[in-house]
Amino acid sequence: MIIARIIEPAAAALDTTLASHRRAAFLLVLAALALFLPGFFSLQPMDRDEPRFAQATKQMIETGDYVAIRFQDEARNKKPVGIYWMQAAVVGAADALGVPQARTTIWLYRLVSLLGAVSAVLLTYWTALVFVTRRNAFLAALLFGSTILIGVEARLAKTDAVVLATIMAAMGALARFYLLPEKSRGWKLPLIFWTAIGLGLLVKGPITPMVPLFAGLVLAVKDRGATWFGAARPLYGLLWTLLIVVPWFVLIMIATKGAFLADSVGNDMLGKVGSGQESHGAPPGTYFAAFWATAWPMAPFAPLAAAFGWMARREKPVAFLLAWIIPFWLVFEAVPTKLPHYVLPAYPAIAILIMLAFERGALLVKKLWARILLRLVSIIPLVLLTAGIGLSIWSGKLPGVFAFVAAPVLVWLALHLLRNIGTEKIETSVLAAVALAISAYVFVFSGIMTSGPFAAWRMSPRLTEAARLALSGQGQCARLSAVTVGFNEPSLVFLIGTDLLMTGGEEAARFVQGAPCRVAFVDARGEAAFKATLSASSNIALLTRVEGLNLNGGRKLDMGVYALKVSAP
Repeated sequence: MIIARIIEPAAAALDTTLASHRRAAFLLVLAALALFLPGFFSLQPMDRDEPRFAQATKQMIETGDYVAIRFQDEARNKKPVGIYWMQAAVVGAADALGVPQARTTIWLYRLVSLLGAVSAVLLTYWTALVFVTRRNAFLAALLFGSTILIGVEARLAKTDAVVLATIMAAMGALARFYLLPEKSRGWKLPLIFWTAIGLGLLVKGPITPMVPLFAGLVLAVKDRGATWFGAARPLYGLLWTLLIVVPWFVLIMIATKGAFLADSVGNDMLGKVGSGQESHGAPPGTYFAAFWATAWPMAPFAPLAAAFGWMARREKPVAFLLAWIIPFWLVFEAVPTKLPHYVLPAYPAIAILIMLAFERGALLVKKLWARILLRLVSIIPLVLLTAGIGLSIWSGKLPGVFAFVAAPVLVWLALHLLRNIGTEKIETSVLAAVALAISAYVFVFSGIMTSGPFAAWRMSPRLTEAARLALSGQGQCARLSAVTVGFNEPSLVFLIGTDLLMTGGEEAARFVQGAPCRVAFVDARGEAAFKATLSASSNIALLTRVEGLNLNGGRKLDMGVYALKVSAP
């Protein structure tokens, strides 16, 4: 087959291709960009978390206050400041360079996450080198980088891709402290470890230190001691971490009069531990069930390494990986609040364990049940293809040109893997699975989610465009002032402006007729009160309607766009 003629020689040539770490890193960056860039520039702000982060960053730039974190008038004391500073640096630079509408261009905010995701892939390779050969470290990083979950996080302007990079830097150093004590002397690895901890604390609080802490405690119990951790220079390291974190922490505690600690630890973190926060509660076992989708195409390979992991659990390399994966996973299975990305820090370790099992000749690909299980690699992209076609039929709109390019490649690769995975070399299967992931992401993110079939869910961009058209006839409006009734998503605040008013029909009517250059978005359920409040002499008129679905929850929307009616000259 043509696929075999392309992929098998590539797999066979890996040792030659990966002649140096620099070349391996270069190829991983290219592969990561091919996996992460489809849809990156064209996806709308994805409610709700992404535009909340982006809007808070935008307000920092607008106000010049880089200490307090706010969403409109509300203090946003859930996460530390690190991600906002990084996003503000990128957007501020773009603004200074004259990039049009930089502050409302969502992909500029996403660049930080893209950098974090690419760094996480490279750091997975660096960490895997402690356990396996360069060839298999490359495949482990590639397998992890192709998973759906890291691909989603790379496309969202929030914390998780960046915090994963800090975790991988810390775990790569910790693995060297534990497994390569003779090479861990000096200050380089301790500096990497404690800097990663400090930056992780500034990005997402306790998540970064939690992973090495749990792993280290398990290993200390297993070994009845942890003298190996002395190579990390813990006293100096903790002082360095405090130097990174404390200055901002002191400033935010002063600015919020202590409210930041109460909100971030008491309300946010402990609230998630105590109950399912923001309708995200789920029972234990949820992450295991979600793993088969969120970790595709890596997921079907994982059970093939499980037996090896159990049999070799007393070996130090395997013990380290299991101490990394199991405690962290069990803690989040026990916490009532569940979101798929919470267990993402375990995925690189699973990828490394898979390739370690393969290197030891213990990956159970020859078993009949394993071959059947591996066929699942082909199922998800075929399901995505079917869903994309169904959505196109339902919407009556054709997908973008990228869908027509990616679909035949997707089918071609999926059928190849359906027939051959488990019978060909594991390297060939991994490379084919990664190629299949790239085609699936091009189809979904570039062909479906940014084109006609997904238009019903693009309410905020469509309303923003409708508002600009509505005000275009009112002369030189210096800024867009708007009120919304019945659609209160953060993406609309990000695109329209910080002072977007969210209210009921009566107040919306008073607002829109109070001055020119104002627009009102009113859902059909609030229009009666809105119209009843308009004065008899008002020139406010319905200019257009925007119908669709709320991306968050799928509720049907029928929004009237009201503004001053301008008479034709």
